[in-house]
Amino acid sequence: MKMIYNVELIILNKDGIRDPEGETIQKYVVEKISKNIQNTRAGKYILFKVESSNPEEAEKVVETIAEQGRLYNPIVHKIIVRVIRDENSSH
Repeated sequence: MKMIYNVELIILNKDGIRDPEGETIQKYVVEKISKNIQNTRAGKYILFKVESSNPEEAEKVVETIAEQGRLYNPIVHKIIVRVIRDENSSH
């Protein structure tokens, strides 16, 4: 039986790669509010609704889309893929 899964794709600069957007947020927003935040990183967030037999398959589909669709540059970016079953699914 197929289910609907929410699959989150988060694209971030790899550790050691400068993140000018995160640095700007840290300097001009975060530090004005709190001195307790050591570092801020910015990235991209994409949410997919995937119909799949299991969460592993849903995750793999999104990883394939990210790689083959060139949604990120593996030289400078890392990806995080998280799968959450859609509780509102009627399947």
